[in-house]
Amino acid sequence: MRHIIYLLILILVCMGCIATDEEKLSWEEMNASKEETREWFNDAKFGMFIHWGLYSIPGGVWKDKKMEEMGRPHVAEWIQYVAHISRDEYAQLASDFNPVNFNADSIAKLAKDAGMKYLVITSKHHDGFALYDSEVSKYDVIDATPFKRDIVQELYDACKKYGIDFGLYYSHNIDWMDGGDCQYSVIKEMNDQEGKNTVIFGPNLWDPSNNSFEEYLDEKAYPQVREILSKFPGMTTLWYDMSRYMTPEQSLKFYELAYKYQPNMLVNERVGNGYGDFDIPGDNKIPAVPDEITKPWQTVGTLNNSWGYKSYDHDWKSVKELLFWLIEIVSKGGNYMLNIGPDALGNVPEESVDNLRAVGQWLKVNGKAIYGTNKWRVTHEGPTVIKMEGTKKRQEHGFKIDFTADDFWFTCRDNRVFAISLVSSSKEIIVRSLSDTEERVKSVQLLGTVEKLEWKQTNDGLLVKLPEQLPSEIGYVLEIGL
Repeated sequence: MRHIIYLLILILVCMGCIATDEEKLSWEEMNASKEETREWFNDAKFGMFIHWGLYSIPGGVWKDKKMEEMGRPHVAEWIQYVAHISRDEYAQLASDFNPVNFNADSIAKLAKDAGMKYLVITSKHHDGFALYDSEVSKYDVIDATPFKRDIVQELYDACKKYGIDFGLYYSHNIDWMDGGDCQYSVIKEMNDQEGKNTVIFGPNLWDPSNNSFEEYLDEKAYPQVREILSKFPGMTTLWYDMSRYMTPEQSLKFYELAYKYQPNMLVNERVGNGYGDFDIPGDNKIPAVPDEITKPWQTVGTLNNSWGYKSYDHDWKSVKELLFWLIEIVSKGGNYMLNIGPDALGNVPEESVDNLRAVGQWLKVNGKAIYGTNKWRVTHEGPTVIKMEGTKKRQEHGFKIDFTADDFWFTCRDNRVFAISLVSSSKEIIVRSLSDTEERVKSVQLLGTVEKLEWKQTNDGLLVKLPEQLPSEIGYVLEIGL
């Protein structure tokens, strides 16, 4: 009998029904095959993130207490964790989730108007609730809410209409409804044996589900990832999150799943254990030394200080601040994905809409200096130094910097350098990184105009006389041919 079983296995292998170890690609081989998508990622530069779910109903307040009164983190989508809301009580929010004002078409068009090239939405966040029609779990927008519309599907279709590339977020490690304790106790026991500390951040330890973490993976997480990859083909990115308690084997399986169903799609580094295709320096964080990052990278940011809708957070980033984030990131070779958090009715906060459209107007004039560019030998010159070290830092310190006429950020493409200023000026300016001891300048053009400029290159830098009227309300961009 043993010989017969062996013979059957051998036949199946030969027929291709069973993959041998030799046929299984390594992570390095899978990663290396995505060069075309990496080029897309570099060219796109700017995208929209959407955090949305049941947490938009409390909006950062639970039983008359704001999140800041209950603990950290202070971002609204973590309210179940911060307030220690039981699984049953939190799930009752689904019966009130009826975002009748949600309009996928208007959101996709907003991304287009903002100059964004792609969109990523939370298919399932840490609370375990899915915004699409899942056959794996009834805890989703179709089966558990009166809304009964597939939000992800509608956005997927709208993005196709407006030429916006599509991606999805999926919380693979943390699931406060069905993920047990996120494997925390197992990891803690292993760390205790090795004398290592185990940080508690993220797991449901107040009301965990009774199933094991392996059961959660096999019965919900892996099947749902297969589901979204099958339902929404042609995605450009898959965004996993919070891999703190994932083993290398588990992280690799999530990466392999993505590759099996959509081999050209990029997977972010939060899949865990070094298996991502691109890095995330941190939430609302710009790396100080980007040269230390060896992979393509993306900063994710918020318009205020929360990802999910927070009813009392009105600390909106100004248009000039948003432009600074985009320009600083792109000058360092990165990609910026900026978040909106719709409210419980599906409305996008007005400040988000207005500021994104204003950024889009700037990009209509100056986008040539952003899209498809690379990092130049200098990223910034001038006296202004700003450290963006994360959501908490931004919330505590705000953004009160006044840029000067001597501040320039640089990008490049082929034999052209773009010098970007965030200060409108009608006087003669000097770009010191382009002195005649460096590159020889052949031409200087102000983006958004056809007017010829007066300029000369000296030992001190490139001197340019700007016109009285500039094409942008905020700053200007010089296209410099070398």
